[in-house]
Amino acid sequence: MENPTHSLPSLFKQLGLPDDAENIDKFIATHSPLKPELHLADAFFWSPCQAELLRNEILDDADWAEVVDQLDVLLRKGRGG
Repeated sequence: MENPTHSLPSLFKQLGLPDDAENIDKFIATHSPLKPELHLADAFFWSPCQAELLRNEILDDADWAEVVDQLDVLLRKGRGG
């Protein structure tokens, strides 16, 4: 059985956020860079449900963990960085 592959737009959709490239870029530009010591799920801009989803996916090394890590990297350096 093959593991499901998730994309950044599908993660944004899962989080209830606009999932088109322009809005993803805008979100990353608005909320980056995150401080190095701040865990992604602890950032102020997530709702409690969004933070829980992000935290659980990483802690459980779940299907979404890889794309959550990708979002974490993008928010630390910015999309163009």
